[in-house]
Amino acid sequence: MSKPVSILSVIILTLNCTFLHGQKYHTNSTRALNAYNSGKKQYDFLYFDSAEKLLKEAVSIDRDFYEPYVLLGELYSKTRRYAESAKAYQQAVRIDSLFYKPIFFELASAEFYSGQYRKALIHFQAYLELNTGNEKNREFALKSIADCEFAIEAINHPVPFNPVNLGDSVNTADDEYWPSLTVDGSMLLFTKQMRTKGRTNIYNQEDFYVSLYKNGSWSRSFNAGAPLNTPQNEGAQSVTSDGSGIYYTACDRPGGLGRCDIYFSSFDGRRWSQGINLGSPVNTASWEAQPSISANGRMLFFSSNRPGGEGGMDIWFAVMDESGKWSIPKNAGKNINTKGDEMSPFIHFDGVTLYFSSNGQTGMGGFDIFFSRMRDDTTWTEPVNLGYPVNTYNDELGLIIDATGSKAYFSSVRDEKSGKDIFSFELYPEARPSPVSYFRGSVLDKETGRTLKADYELVDLRRSVVVSGGSTGDDGSFLVCLPSGSNYGLSVSRPGYLFYSDNFMLEGIHTALEPYVKRVILFPVKTGESLPLSNVFFEIDSWELKPESRSELRKLYRLLADNPLVTVEIAGFTDSTGTKEHNQILSERRAMSVVDYLVQQGIPKERLSFKGYGASQPVAENITAEGRRLNRRTEVKIISDGKK
Repeated sequence: MSKPVSILSVIILTLNCTFLHGQKYHTNSTRALNAYNSGKKQYDFLYFDSAEKLLKEAVSIDRDFYEPYVLLGELYSKTRRYAESAKAYQQAVRIDSLFYKPIFFELASAEFYSGQYRKALIHFQAYLELNTGNEKNREFALKSIADCEFAIEAINHPVPFNPVNLGDSVNTADDEYWPSLTVDGSMLLFTKQMRTKGRTNIYNQEDFYVSLYKNGSWSRSFNAGAPLNTPQNEGAQSVTSDGSGIYYTACDRPGGLGRCDIYFSSFDGRRWSQGINLGSPVNTASWEAQPSISANGRMLFFSSNRPGGEGGMDIWFAVMDESGKWSIPKNAGKNINTKGDEMSPFIHFDGVTLYFSSNGQTGMGGFDIFFSRMRDDTTWTEPVNLGYPVNTYNDELGLIIDATGSKAYFSSVRDEKSGKDIFSFELYPEARPSPVSYFRGSVLDKETGRTLKADYELVDLRRSVVVSGGSTGDDGSFLVCLPSGSNYGLSVSRPGYLFYSDNFMLEGIHTALEPYVKRVILFPVKTGESLPLSNVFFEIDSWELKPESRSELRKLYRLLADNPLVTVEIAGFTDSTGTKEHNQILSERRAMSVVDYLVQQGIPKERLSFKGYGASQPVAENITAEGRRLNRRTEVKIISDGKK
């Protein structure tokens, strides 16, 4: 997948070789000088292999020949062979440490990018003391000194890290990378790069592949197929939490707004649709890529170099409104973004923990992985470096975390023969997000048993806001994410049926939970049918409705408004705590409170009646707190559906 030019190509400046002309060289050997001049000519034409051979020949003839070592150091830096670059510069400094003072910057940079932090620290400090007057290099040296000090401390205090290869069902001799995962962990979608032979040459082809988790292992991966995959490259994707869609990066496409844009494809259970460009305002004439979609599908994070950022590549996010349109993207701000580059964002299923890569934050060199948590006002906490050896002097990009918050997935080259593979590891507790559970449901008709297509909605009861919603598949199935730490109300509805409601009291719970798997039975709007109002709540020993009830009561109002001939009875029930008389009065007045709400909303009073049943009809034992909670309930019974 195309990406902007690495910042290293800017930082590692081409040495000003004018000092090598019109002056006496550090050799008296004509043979060595001829080899050097020939090597320099090859280098100028970017023939690096032949240049390296000739420069090595020059120093083999005269091992104290300064100039070939300098040029070898530059060559190795340009080709990202930093350990070899450092050795070459070290030889040059050994021969003449003050002949060319900026060499200390080049030497320190090569040592830094090859993980030789103690040496780099010394040489960056030496460079600053020499005061060459290059302000850009000075700023980089100051940051790198902080990075070296951080890296030395991080190596002395490593974090737990034991990566495990996902195995040959996922990984092959080709490169596999950029994993993405559904909330239930059943589907892994990743990018694979294959070397494909064309008519005239060999080129790299990037496609999406899928592996399914079955019986405790990953199945043999398979190509996601056309029209999602095309003869062009696709990559850097984020699958939706339920696996019904994918946001991804594609570059240089007809109709694209910029070099690289973000696209969306949906999955109908059989195949992926053709990708659709998200268009403005998400995509611009700038570079937009590496999307990450939140579990509720309402926030899209991505990396972009669009105007208005803090530096090069920044993390941005857009919010989807009720009509399905994306807002103008907002920069994640100075806590996340720096003068450097921030890339590969991953917003966890908990909706607040963001993992991303940065070469501008203090780290080990190159891109390190950090995490930060979003506050209620969408500002971010101070980013935390994941530490060594998760981060190294190499570039670390593309980390994701599963729903439990304990297992991370990433790609790495651990064996040159097998290329880049996907690994998993147990993430240490301090770096984990909040765990997430999920509800997997299948919607059925009560009378026929057939599956139904229906709408579902998950509401944060405390804040009375919708956090997720959508429609089931044609088979009536759906999956919705349940982040811990809040109380949720779930409703499933379809015209002509009573809605289904359920609740999940997860406030204060921050441990992994078992998923909820249920068959959701929808009852037709028919005389005699009853509807439990699972998300109608009252103050303790009171008939005052709690604010958390608003969402459910609005749904009840909508049901009655859509079925104007229906008349209902609102029934109140209590547990066995208290006297029979007290429970009778309490249940009756609670039912009356619901009727009063509906009348205030415009439902004619003659369509509504209420009755209190006290503790006379328990649905669970009154011995346990959970049983008593289930017995304290409100139900709606259809007295007449208005049909003859």
